[in-house]
Amino acid sequence: MSEESQVLVIFPHPDDESFSSAGTLARYIDHGVPVTYACLTLGQMGRNLGNPPFATRETLPDIREKELENAMEAIGITDLRKMGLRDKTVEFEPHDEMDAMVQSLIDELHPSVIISFYPQFAVHPDHEATAEAVVRTVGRMPASERPRLQLVAFSNDAPEKLGAPDILNEISDYKEVKLRAFEAHSSQTGPFLKQLATPEVSGEAQSFLEVEPYWN
Repeated sequence: MSEESQVLVIFPHPDDESFSSAGTLARYIDHGVPVTYACLTLGQMGRNLGNPPFATRETLPDIREKELENAMEAIGITDLRKMGLRDKTVEFEPHDEMDAMVQSLIDELHPSVIISFYPQFAVHPDHEATAEAVVRTVGRMPASERPRLQLVAFSNDAPEKLGAPDILNEISDYKEVKLRAFEAHSSQTGPFLKQLATPEVSGEAQSFLEVEPYWN
C-alpha cells in the first residue's frame, strides 16, 4: 500500500465510502498515503427519515453533511471535497461536465489510484453515472499516465460476471474503524447496524467488517 502516492476516492453519496472502503482507506492513511474523498452529493434524498421521523427533507441534508464529516474523522480522511451535485440527479448531469470534474481532480491531485464504482455493477443510477464518468475520463488518458482503478461492484451477479475480485483487502485490524465510520452515517445505516448487532448475524454481513473486494 505504501507504494501509492495519492488515493482519490469518488463516490456520489455519504456512506458509500464507509460501506465499501472504510478499512482500506484507513490502511492507506496508516501507511502514509494521502487520501482525498470527492463526495458528489450530500445524500439529500436519503430514504430513511425515521419512524417516528427524526428529519424532514429540509433538514436531512444538514444531518447527512455532519454525518459525513464524522465518518471522515473516524477513518482519518482530512481532505474531503463536497462537489455540490444533487442526490438522485447525478445520472442527468451532462457527460462532459461530469468528465471535466473528474479530470480536474486528477489534474490537481495526480492520484496513483482511484477508488470508485464499477460500471453496470453499481446498482444505483447515481452510482452508475459516477462509475461511467470515472472510467470514461481515465480511459481517455494516455496509458502511461492513467491512475490504477480500484472499483467496487455491489450487484449480486458481479462475481459471476466479473470473476473473483482482483483485490481482496483484509481489514480485520480496521473492523472498529469501519464500524465507527458506518455508525457515523446512522440516519441511513440504522437497520444494517441492528443486523450486525444480532447474535445470528449472517456470514455476508459479518464479512462486511473483514474484507473489502475490488475489481480493476
